[in-house]
Amino acid sequence: MSKATLMQMDRVVISDVKTDNRLRPIVEAGVDSLIASINETGVMKDAIHVRKKHDGTLHLIAGCHRIEAAKRLGWDDIEAKVWTNVTDDWALLMEIDDNLAGAEMNALDTAVFLATRKAVYERLHPETKADAFKGNQHTGKLAADIMSFATSTAEKFNLTERHIRRVIAAGSILTSDDITQLRAAPKQVTLKDLTEISKIGETTERSDVVTRLAAGTAKSATDARKQINAKPGDALISDADKKLRALQDAFARAPMAARRAFVADNAEVLRDLLDALGDEAAPAAEIVPFMRAGTSA
Repeated sequence: MSKATLMQMDRVVISDVKTDNRLRPIVEAGVDSLIASINETGVMKDAIHVRKKHDGTLHLIAGCHRIEAAKRLGWDDIEAKVWTNVTDDWALLMEIDDNLAGAEMNALDTAVFLATRKAVYERLHPETKADAFKGNQHTGKLAADIMSFATSTAEKFNLTERHIRRVIAAGSILTSDDITQLRAAPKQVTLKDLTEISKIGETTERSDVVTRLAAGTAKSATDARKQINAKPGDALISDADKKLRALQDAFARAPMAARRAFVADNAEVLRDLLDALGDEAAPAAEIVPFMRAGTSA
């Protein structure tokens, strides 16, 4: 196949550019930010990238927020770089990398973009698929290539590459319906939520977690899993009882030296609590002997 070719075109008519089938919807804050910048500086910093197909139609590759900002400003045309001899995967990679490099994306969009990029790369380099994240003597260079985007993204979000791999795993298993639901959730999913979702191997549970997050009935993926896996009697246990059990369990598991140190550090508080407990127990101490005496008479 011929190599992708850049045609030098200064401007294209905005209404001629098709903008369907994007990986993520337009973010209003992103468009507003661009409009503010253009109004301040008088220029749009970067040109959009479009693909010219064999039938002459123009399809947006990168710059969805830029073209939307131009539309709202009433522009008829926009500066563009037009590419020919372009495959679907090539165009998709450019869209992904343009967003990963510059756009402010939330955790969900980052997961979707990274997972899609990995899938596209493996289609272009099928020899890396089995060893995509470890490599061997034959695929080491290509494995390094596929990890480069994860490395740069990890640095951008101040995360480890291992964390990025988990985000990619979550993005890979989410269905289009899952993604649509999560985008409409009252609270944006976090990287921690996505990491938790990536651990769920059972499809039904994963779908249930997504539904609860989308409906706002769970505050996090971890909370959703606790709700799903809760035992029938768990709802009857008060919050105070749960905290008491946790405290008792922690104390029981602690070695003797740690227990002694805890008591020594909290001696005054413990004495006050014991004194208060003794005062509360006094009436009962007087009643019990009386009842026993009455019974034996």
